[in-house]
Amino acid sequence: MKYQGKSLLTWLDYSSEDFAYFLQLSDRLKKEKQNGIIHRKHGGKQIVLLFQKDSTRTRCAFEVAAHDLGMNVTYIGSSGSQMGVKESIMDTARVLGRMYQGIEFRGYRHEDVELLAKYSGVPVWNGLTDQFHPTQVLADFLTIYEAHGRLQGITLTYVGDARNNVANSLMVGSAKMGLNFRALAPKELWPDAKLTETCRDIAKSTGATISLFEDIDAGVKDADVIYTDVWVSMGEPKETWAKRIELLHKYQVNRSMMEKAGKQAIFLHCLPAFHGLDTDIGHQIAAQFGNDYQAVSQGEMEVTNEVFESPASRVFIQAENRMHTIKAIMMATL
Repeated sequence: MKYQGKSLLTWLDYSSEDFAYFLQLSDRLKKEKQNGIIHRKHGGKQIVLLFQKDSTRTRCAFEVAAHDLGMNVTYIGSSGSQMGVKESIMDTARVLGRMYQGIEFRGYRHEDVELLAKYSGVPVWNGLTDQFHPTQVLADFLTIYEAHGRLQGITLTYVGDARNNVANSLMVGSAKMGLNFRALAPKELWPDAKLTETCRDIAKSTGATISLFEDIDAGVKDADVIYTDVWVSMGEPKETWAKRIELLHKYQVNRSMMEKAGKQAIFLHCLPAFHGLDTDIGHQIAAQFGNDYQAVSQGEMEVTNEVFESPASRVFIQAENRMHTIKAIMMATL
């Protein structure tokens, strides 16, 4: 009952104890589902998924989790409503809040999900905005816990564009749960200074550390988790690729980086990943930049295929865990 009616926009709004509760609930629900236990706790309720940005994992995780809970789901894609075009976010929120018991939003501006939560009167779940991706990091930490048996004291190195929503959420989650968070990137791509200080303040009470590195050897030494994401996020212009590849090609997660971390290190990626020539973008990048940068000549960008398909990779367990953790969030807050 403690969480009933609450929204999840960012883990900054929740305590470490709250995060631990959602993690424990996720772990329990996963084990129960594997044992055939039915979770129809919210039969007959209605939720709506608002997607300004497409996604495989987020959409499927919310839909499967909702159906497991006995709920009906309406999906509205980027062209399926007048929200923010002919109708304000506030008006949309007040309409949907009278029809649905919960709202998921995946979009561009964090301010939009805040407006939905403020005016809808029902729980709103952030499926991704430009600042945070809270449902992702809960799945990430469940995956880390399953691999290492603990979170406290785990060293997590995020490699790449450390200013994005995933890196922000990992840093917040690490501060809350006592992990040692490292951002490994060129200084131009380090996390926002204000958010970094906020996380360092939180970390004082949990034993976490927040560190920023440019040097690869120092950034990955003894890391328990190596985590990366795409170098150019959805919605950014194509012209961004040239600059990001120039900045990040040396930070590609490859066998050498994993070996520097150590045998205990697992690899995580929130997906989708560019690790070969089996995507249109992979082909385009290889053709356009392969002669200048050997690292991307085979369509491999943020991670090599060798690492992606290695025993250290937990990316598909991580993807599955999106569904279990999203189910826990919806079960607790509805």
